[in-house]
Amino acid sequence: MSSPGLEPRKYVVVGGVAGGMSAATRLRRLDETAAISVLERSGYVSFANCGLPYHVGGVIEDRASLLLQTPASLGARFGLDVRVHTEAVAIDRAARTVTTRHTESGVSESIPYDALILAPGARPVRPPIPGIERALSLRDIEDTDAMVAAVGRAGGTHAVVIGGGFIGLEVAENLLHRGLVVAVIEATDQVMAPLDPEMVEPVHVALRDAGVDLRLGRSVVAIGAGDVTLDDGTTVPADVVVAAIGVRPDTRLAELAGLSIGPRGGILVNDQLLTSDPAIYAVGDAVEKIDALSGEKTLVPLANTANLQGRRVADIITGQARSDRPVLGTAIVGVLGLQIAATGWSEKRLRAAGRPYRALHSHPASHAGYYPGAAGIALKLLVDPATDAILGAQGVGSDGVDKRIDIIATAITGGLTASDLADLELAYAPQFGSAKDPVNMLGHMADNLRTGVSRTIQWHEVADAQQSGTIVVDVRTLAEFARGAIPGAVHIPVDDLRSRLAEVPAGPLVVTCAVGLRGHVAARILTQQGFPDVRNLDGGYTTWRAGTASL
Repeated sequence: MSSPGLEPRKYVVVGGVAGGMSAATRLRRLDETAAISVLERSGYVSFANCGLPYHVGGVIEDRASLLLQTPASLGARFGLDVRVHTEAVAIDRAARTVTTRHTESGVSESIPYDALILAPGARPVRPPIPGIERALSLRDIEDTDAMVAAVGRAGGTHAVVIGGGFIGLEVAENLLHRGLVVAVIEATDQVMAPLDPEMVEPVHVALRDAGVDLRLGRSVVAIGAGDVTLDDGTTVPADVVVAAIGVRPDTRLAELAGLSIGPRGGILVNDQLLTSDPAIYAVGDAVEKIDALSGEKTLVPLANTANLQGRRVADIITGQARSDRPVLGTAIVGVLGLQIAATGWSEKRLRAAGRPYRALHSHPASHAGYYPGAAGIALKLLVDPATDAILGAQGVGSDGVDKRIDIIATAITGGLTASDLADLELAYAPQFGSAKDPVNMLGHMADNLRTGVSRTIQWHEVADAQQSGTIVVDVRTLAEFARGAIPGAVHIPVDDLRSRLAEVPAGPLVVTCAVGLRGHVAARILTQQGFPDVRNLDGGYTTWRAGTASL
């Protein structure tokens, strides 16, 4: 911080949302005498960008509620010189100045700095598709106003959302709220890439049940005046087109200044959030982070990380002993009544990296089943088989997913093992959870696998196991079995199993029930009755059905 009798320090922040504004306000709280300027090329600062889709859909009716602060209010409370419509166009590293251009008047200015913080965020991916200029993006207030106006002009007809990621699905749902007929075009075979296929299938079902025309494995090759053309030659009507293909770090200013760019395409910073220039720092979506599970560089464009980095960089600049933290990528989105959340690595990513893992699936209720309103949850835990370390988790359901994923993310950060989850003392009352919370149950499952009490098989391994001679034994009720079963399965209800052991085929066995609990009981019976090779189908028929539906 500035010392009495010395000239006040000059801090310049490029970017007035999330990381940038967190840095500027924290700097003021730590250094009352500093001169702090914030440069923002849009017309608004400190707005709630995560709320933008919900204003488009009319869920957040008052646009003003998205505007958390204004240049005037930030000036009054924090003494910040906040300049909107002001783009930083060049950095003179030797002179330590930033050249700005006012986007409306074109007037340029040079601003000196002692420390410069880059927080330009990310910019939407807009591929060179013919007609892409008609596609709307959603990153700031101006984008929101343009989308609201376009939806108003559409008059309740057709919209196409290109991209099935978090933002794409939020926009799709909110366009449904506005009465439009919505199509989502996703180039891969599933929406929401961070999830594994068996976990995302309920999302596909919810979208289609809501009337969304979901086109998976398809790409848009042209955008016309009233439709889009897909790579299979079909056309989809489109009065409104939204490009939600993803974002990439906005590194344009950093590159012009000759700052180092990392292997993932973001601004390269060290654990002090310092760039390759000793007077320039960078935070937020524009910078590369460190993956908490691998130590590798990664890109995680999430608001909570950007805000924390903004606070941390202010601490570092003013002399506090701080450093950046690694990231798990913990995220959640609400779509059509579903909570969809993930933390850490997915099974897809673990497989691609060749990293050993165990997968555990469960399908608990959000709270005690006897208390009204309990809803089903699908949970997945990924575990290192050698160390029992938690590698990741995913959850999908209408209630209670958020707190379970948050607990697991906290456990990863705290260094708890998967088996340790069984010992967590969590708040319990029947309207909030169960005496054995779903997180505790994942811990018990993990401990059974760690100690060898249980052996499991995954949904995607069943077909190959059957091909090699393994028999599937379904231990559900006759009514459940009649509604659908794994082809070739032998049916013996778990409550009849001890009296019908003579009917159990010899050789390797996979037992299955609806979600895995009765299968675990059956596997223990058979194992203790002398059957030498018994595995329980992890997550049961419910997980198998979801996974095979995604193929």
